[in-house]
Amino acid sequence: MSLITCENLSFAYDGVVICDQLSFQVKDGDYLCIVGENGAGKSTLIKGLLHLKKPAGGSLSYGDGLRADEIGYLPQQTQIQKDFPASVQEVVLSGCLNRIGLRPFYSAAEKEIARRNMEALEILDLKDACYRELSGGQQQRVLLARALCATRKLVLLDEPVAGLDPSLTQTMYDYIYKVNRKMGITVIMVSHDLEAALRYATNILQIGHRQLFYGTPEEYRKSPQYRMLVQSRSTRHIRIPGKNKGESDE
Repeated sequence: MSLITCENLSFAYDGVVICDQLSFQVKDGDYLCIVGENGAGKSTLIKGLLHLKKPAGGSLSYGDGLRADEIGYLPQQTQIQKDFPASVQEVVLSGCLNRIGLRPFYSAAEKEIARRNMEALEILDLKDACYRELSGGQQQRVLLARALCATRKLVLLDEPVAGLDPSLTQTMYDYIYKVNRKMGITVIMVSHDLEAALRYATNILQIGHRQLFYGTPEEYRKSPQYRMLVQSRSTRHIRIPGKNKGESDE
């Protein structure tokens, strides 16, 4: 069943269209990677999917009873957020805020949800640690656990490995794969890492102010859009499969 359906969707700022003619579906269990150059409208699309940005045209609908406040979200962190002086358990539990409504406390059930998510992401032993004292990789796992507390069906991840070194990047990808395949959570991830998109995604959406491609990784490898990326050494901020380690993306 489709959780999200977009038909000729577009978004604009001050009358200027940022991304246009987006038509795709996200089904239960999918792992959708959204790729494209900087300024292509990827983060704008994420805001739209969260109902934080109103479409300028087309339609966006939820299915299977999904509501906007039931979607887990892991945004890009600011430096201020990285220095947040709270315990890991407090940060993870805050993902349950939409569940508690006007109730001024977390229930035993919500604390158990947080515990299970910390355990799944192997940070339960850090529950009393101060969030700002963690490594970048540990912080991202905490934020992923927080996002999971907000949802039973779908998480949106905006460049979740940004700023991580290669070993921590791979570890984070492994946890996201676990969330999708073992925990049964649908994943939508914005990424500049084309290699990872081809390895993990069930579907790839490439945008560049408009929709350039939507389909499976196998179809994408055969597409002219993919070949253009591989052939163009001047493509910025996109990792090209087969590029030598340490070689600049610039």
